[in-house]
Amino acid sequence: MKEEKVVVELLSDFERGRISRRQLVQSLALGMVAASVGAPALAQRKGFKAVGVNHISFTVADYARTRDFYADLLGMAVSEDNGRQCYLTFGDTVLLPRNSREPGRKAVVDHISYSIEDWDRKQVEEELKRRGLDPKPDYEGSFHVLDPDGYDVQISAKNFMTMTS
Repeated sequence: MKEEKVVVELLSDFERGRISRRQLVQSLALGMVAASVGAPALAQRKGFKAVGVNHISFTVADYARTRDFYADLLGMAVSEDNGRQCYLTFGDTVLLPRNSREPGRKAVVDHISYSIEDWDRKQVEEELKRRGLDPKPDYEGSFHVLDPDGYDVQISAKNFMTMTS
């Protein structure tokens, strides 16, 4: 551990006469205070570690027009095209344009899905409930929750898109 290395180096410096007993004690005490201040904040952190945007889902007037625009302009790969929606992949991220069910509706982002490390469905659901977030399951690899402003946020396994195909 990094902390052990620091203590060993301090003791070595003391034994070799590079620092005084007072400097040793002050350094150790300061390190203990710093560790105790940071520990509660870290101990309370029970959330997840986002590792990327999994996908961005948005409702559009004409998904085919949107598909062609992004594929042509930005070279996004088209897949899972079912005539109403498709996946537009770039890097590890997917855009998911979908036809609106309401003709003439303005294009809107429906939700953003965040990939997290170490997906465990049961643990993720328990943590979301612990936070009072009423998780809504969506396939095997994700849950939807609302953020403080009522925006739909999807928490997903890194391989979520392959789990749904």
